[in-house]
Amino acid sequence: MPNSPTPQPFPSGPSRPPRSRRLLIVAAVAVPVLLLAGGIGYGVAERGGGDGGGTGADDAKAAPAPVRTPASPGPSPSAGPLSGKVVVLDPGHNTKNRLHTADINRQVDVGNGRKECDTTGTETNAGYPEAEFTLDVVRRARKLLRAQGAEVRLTHDGDREFGPCVDERAEIGNEAEADAAVSVHADGAPAGARGFHVIMPGAVHAGKADTRAITAPSHDLGTRLAASFAKATDTSPATYINGGTGLDTRSDLGGLNLSRVPKVFLECGNMRDARDAGLLTSAKWRERAARGIAAGVAAYLTADAGEKS
Repeated sequence: MPNSPTPQPFPSGPSRPPRSRRLLIVAAVAVPVLLLAGGIGYGVAERGGGDGGGTGADDAKAAPAPVRTPASPGPSPSAGPLSGKVVVLDPGHNTKNRLHTADINRQVDVGNGRKECDTTGTETNAGYPEAEFTLDVVRRARKLLRAQGAEVRLTHDGDREFGPCVDERAEIGNEAEADAAVSVHADGAPAGARGFHVIMPGAVHAGKADTRAITAPSHDLGTRLAASFAKATDTSPATYINGGTGLDTRSDLGGLNLSRVPKVFLECGNMRDARDAGLLTSAKWRERAARGIAAGVAAYLTADAGEKS
């Protein structure tokens, strides 16, 4: 704060008016000021805060806009073993994508090529959408991870008209500087193909994609996630991916190519297989799936640095 000027004493002697005259002077000045202030206040109240076409003179007299309290970011994470860790969960697709085909078919740059902004995802033969499944599982996993102290952010929470696009999904994790990111999906393979699998980023260095720094930690995240998911859900790795290992590496997925933080995709099961669909449509099983995701992420985040590959 700047130094205040040294106060000067009131002048004394005949130049200072008597007390009675000073009171009259103060009253004479104060009354017009109060009347003027009352008039301005009334004018502001009349105009309100609308978007009407006020004149420049009116705008100059308007009171400052009220300070808006920002929306609550949601429940704070609890203290726990994941305190200080940031996790980004990405519910695959969006139930409203089907209403915005032109938007989701728009091509976006994924570094080594171009891909659709997003897709509608798959669904069970009975019409249960993948996007509805993924959002439910992710919300359940968020609650479990927050209970362990993690800060959890979603790429969307059912609050988007479509998407977001795959490049934006990756950027959300990057901007959050996430310690781990998991994109949750369910597959649409032919009937008879069963099980879950985890997709990890391949080494891509092209255009704006550079996964070289995250391939090893993402592989560690993926293997821990696969083990925890199998245990929690009592399901097996996919019979139709990479010899039944449950682990796959791909370099054509924008959500992985553009990530700068450890990230994997989890395909929780095959929606087109009747037996897998029976699990995916069960709320009890979705809770188990969420536990598997939370356990896998926690195992990765709490592992000693020397253990991480």
